[in-house]
Amino acid sequence: MTVTEEWVRRAQSGATDPRSPDDHGALRRAVGRNLTAYGFLCAALICFALFSWYPMIREIVLSFQQNNFVDPGEWVGFDNFRTVVADPAFRSAWLNTAAFSGLALVIGYAVPFVLAVVLNELKHAKAYLRFVVYLPVMLPPAVAVLLFKWFYDPGAGLFNQALDAVHLPALSWLDSTSTALVSLVIVSTWMNLGTGTLIYLAALQSIPGDLYESAELDGAGLLKRVWHVTIPQTKLILLVMLLLQVVATMQVFIEPYLLTGGGPENATVTVAYLMYQYAFNFGDFGGGSALGLMLMIVLLVFSTIYLRVSREEAER
Repeated sequence: MTVTEEWVRRAQSGATDPRSPDDHGALRRAVGRNLTAYGFLCAALICFALFSWYPMIREIVLSFQQNNFVDPGEWVGFDNFRTVVADPAFRSAWLNTAAFSGLALVIGYAVPFVLAVVLNELKHAKAYLRFVVYLPVMLPPAVAVLLFKWFYDPGAGLFNQALDAVHLPALSWLDSTSTALVSLVIVSTWMNLGTGTLIYLAALQSIPGDLYESAELDGAGLLKRVWHVTIPQTKLILLVMLLLQVVATMQVFIEPYLLTGGGPENATVTVAYLMYQYAFNFGDFGGGSALGLMLMIVLLVFSTIYLRVSREEAER
């Protein structure tokens, strides 16, 4: 019997105060529990507002101001947007960002899934191999990028030494417009390989073994089991990871910043790197915020369309 039902029973029996001291204590404990829960919730909301909502609102305001954080901000309307659109690097930045995202989907989206399938099929040393795969994620991003800067060195770099060992010509990995962007994608894929692999591996291990056994009894090989069992059973996580992959790669910054500085010939300038240049190299925080707002709108539109299409696909 609930507390409310007990009060009704006592009221109908003629008691003057249906709430006994025990009922008051239960009520106080319930209120106390709720206050504690709301307290934790308010703390989380405050942190989220300070470090997520406020920066977004501040960015929107700054994108319509001429502001260098030294002089008082001046409202300039859409002048910042006109300035960044007229910049010759604007078009290159968006094209490079789209190309980087496309290459990262081809390489960085497929490789972790394939690696997870291979690890899931192994019978021995799974824990050790999971550790090896996840090891790059534990390195600070700057350390991982600078490590690859040595790998790409045109003289004593590891990659060119490997090419020389098989009698192939050395490449100007970071100094050529044809290889610089691909080099950044390789770095990004290696840095984030472990996270995607472990997420896919967890999804694979949640698939009932009966499905694989039935497929094997029907004579299905590895590729057929992956196509007819693994992919359909992990469809949801694949869709979520696709969205996260696009959102993350569209904001690529640390790789061009530390490896190429946007070069050669603006071949690796991305939207996020151009934002950094406007804000911290040119002292134009309004222009940088305008670029950030454009990128946020593009990602918001893409995410909205993607989620709607995914929901319609899931309902079929």
